Amino acid sequence: MLDTIFDREVWARVPFGFWAGVFFVFGSVVGSFLNVCIYRMPLGLSIVSPPSHCPHCKYSIPWFLNVPLLTWTSLRGKCKNCGAPISPRYFLVELLTGLMFLGCWLAFGGVSVWLALVYSLFLAGLITATFIDFEHFIIPDEITLGGMGVGLLCSFLLPGLHGEALVTGGMMKSILGLVVGGGLIYGILRAGKLLFGRQRLALPPNTKIVFTETAVHLPDQEIPYEELFYRRSDAVILQAQTVELVDRGYKNVRVSLALLGKKLEIGEEKFDPETCRHLEVVTSEVILPREAMGLGDVKFMAAIGAFLGWEATIFSLMLSSMVGAVVGILLIVVGKREWSSRLPYGPYIALGAVVWVFLGKRLMAMYYP
Repeated sequence: MLDTIFDREVWARVPFGFWAGVFFVFGSVVGSFLNVCIYRMPLGLSIVSPPSHCPHCKYSIPWFLNVPLLTWTSLRGKCKNCGAPISPRYFLVELLTGLMFLGCWLAFGGVSVWLALVYSLFLAGLITATFIDFEHFIIPDEITLGGMGVGLLCSFLLPGLHGEALVTGGMMKSILGLVVGGGLIYGILRAGKLLFGRQRLALPPNTKIVFTETAVHLPDQEIPYEELFYRRSDAVILQAQTVELVDRGYKNVRVSLALLGKKLEIGEEKFDPETCRHLEVVTSEVILPREAMGLGDVKFMAAIGAFLGWEATIFSLMLSSMVGAVVGILLIVVGKREWSSRLPYGPYIALGAVVWVFLGKRLMAMYYP
């Protein structure tokens, strides 16, 4: 039945331009849902309940005030109920998703309706990951691990996604893409750890640092332990003027917190961090472990490989490296970031994947005719 519904000859009975409009409108509607995902996923909230509401006054938005693109424009980016500003991101995501869906139809609709729909789904995932990573420096597992599963499933149902006619061929290329994509980024992560595995932060004199059960609290940021500790050798090290625990204090001692907070050394003494309910230090310098990129990027590239194959992962890696380097240098030049500050890498991987979807095979043909 699905073959009949998505038969190219059936769809060709309606003008191609009509379906182009349908894809744009459908894409903008999907973009409205992606805005929900972008806002709620990093906070661990349900993307289904409660219904869409104003983040300021909690006003439940009725359907006639939730029309993609038109509502934000007509209300001039403000809540109808309280007048609070609504981020332009909502309009941008809806417009971008609509344009991506339109592009998929124009590029692939004449070949296969299924192909246009699968690529649209894939690009929707890239858009969600990009905006979340820009704001929170994370890519949720729902996107990365879920993307791997959906990529394998789509490759099974549509071998043409990899230019194959048989299911076995499509699945082999999908699995190879997943392994190569994840393996490449993981290799870079490990190499980066060896070369740039520690970051020395100079702090103002008598800076207070607080270690809680979940994170390190610096004066200007909070760093979750999962972003610091990955290997057995990872440790936060500092020379403290003072150290305060619940039942004791120290002066002028070396402090080392290591292995996901499983080991704590203060001077010559060793503690179980789980028994230390409060740890507060005063220092002027701290050494933090750091990664060249996060495990989320590894899983993200693996998901891209599951959809697009191993060639796309190499192309995306090369393009993302060049674009990321240029953007990072420009931000440093204009004073928007420091050399040691974090730069989300997922959006540049996503950009490389988008270029591959629409231009990758043509670019490859130019170099390998």
